[in-house]
Amino acid sequence: MLRNGLEPWHVALAVLVFLLLFGSKKLPDAARGLGKSMRILKSEARAMKEESAAPPVTEAAQATETTPTVTATGAHQV
Repeated sequence: MLRNGLEPWHVALAVLVFLLLFGSKKLPDAARGLGKSMRILKSEARAMKEESAAPPVTEAAQATETTPTVTATGAHQV
């Protein structure tokens, strides 16, 4: 009888295949690398989401944000 989904023996077989292919010494390093990649992906996705949520800054808005300053010599700087 064919059922959809994984059964416990499927998982055990997959673990056995990974152990045979990669060895028990390389698996922790692979898991660490995968975890690090996932954290980087999540942080980049979060940064992109925050960027898109922020209102866009136009050149006119940037020009009004910077105010000229007067130096000791009286010259204006932007």
